[in-house]
Amino acid sequence: MGIDPGNVRAGYGIIQKEGGTLIHIASGILEIGGSSEIGAQLCALEKALRGVIGTYRPAAAGLERLFASNNAKTVMGVAEARGIIHKVIFESGIPLREFTPQTIKLSVTGNGRADKKAVAKMVGLILKMETKKLLDDTTDALAIAIAVAGG
Repeated sequence: MGIDPGNVRAGYGIIQKEGGTLIHIASGILEIGGSSEIGAQLCALEKALRGVIGTYRPAAAGLERLFASNNAKTVMGVAEARGIIHKVIFESGIPLREFTPQTIKLSVTGNGRADKKAVAKMVGLILKMETKKLLDDTTDALAIAIAVAGG
């Protein structure tokens, strides 16, 4: 499982490794921005993530590390979301690995400075699926899942 944390929504991607092949199982968005109250948003994220974990029971999870940004409000929101994600993953007993954005890009594209379009294209090629209509949060989460699988 890969999770791309955000302050309004979080992407998730579930893949399965069979031999040397990675197979797309599920992916989507965990919506957390329905309320202006941060407590309600974080509770919504927790509930949605618990639902995905309960449905798919991943053997391992990956999470993008927080990176520097000029927008302190965005960084704080992502940090709060990451705290909830850490809590849920820990309570679920799932091993968690964290990756820098550069490590994820390198794992998927072979280039640690690849742009989002290149990452999405390679995610599609690796998982043999169409990614053009997916949000960046979803393709990023699938890229994290690929990194977890050692892809």
